[in-house]
Amino acid sequence: MKTKVLLLTIVLIILSLYSSAQEKENRWGFELNSGASFATSKLNDADLNPGFGFEGVFHYRFLPHTGFYGGWGWNLFGADNSFAGADVCFEETGYILGLQFKHPLGNSPLSYYLRAGGLYNHIEIENSDGKIIMDSGHGLGWQLAGGLEFNLGRNWSLTPGVKFNALNRDVENEGVNVPLELNYVQVRFGILKKF
Repeated sequence: MKTKVLLLTIVLIILSLYSSAQEKENRWGFELNSGASFATSKLNDADLNPGFGFEGVFHYRFLPHTGFYGGWGWNLFGADNSFAGADVCFEETGYILGLQFKHPLGNSPLSYYLRAGGLYNHIEIENSDGKIIMDSGHGLGWQLAGGLEFNLGRNWSLTPGVKFNALNRDVENEGVNVPLELNYVQVRFGILKKF
């Protein structure tokens, strides 16, 4: 056990020395993004209408082009007809945690980014009155994303991108487990502040 702790300490010291030798660029950031969401398949028997969502995401860069990202997200899809009734909404909320790779394009103020992460989300089903009638409980899913970062100066950037989320959960409907496989593409536009 002591050997593992010693090795981990050495690795962390080397990483911190390596990263402190990098150019003095802000390591932390906070991003707000929002946009349209489009289901790529039916949710059980429901054809989902185009939806809308947003995320609040913290970034931490620990290597020149690599960092962690994590935050909270919300997405809402309507459905005219489904196993849960007519005119219902499927609301997915939860947490995101993953790795990000970002690299500048030449000497321009433009960079591209790639992200891969996990989700810990749940799906709530609301009737037309806005009352929650079913909740899947939180469970694991995944996210892939990519996009561009336009540096505006003074540590502000615009971050348009595309994301794919996948979440499989079950809800109970009249004593029967109903599998929900929520897969969707998000077209997002965000703003990032580095600090």
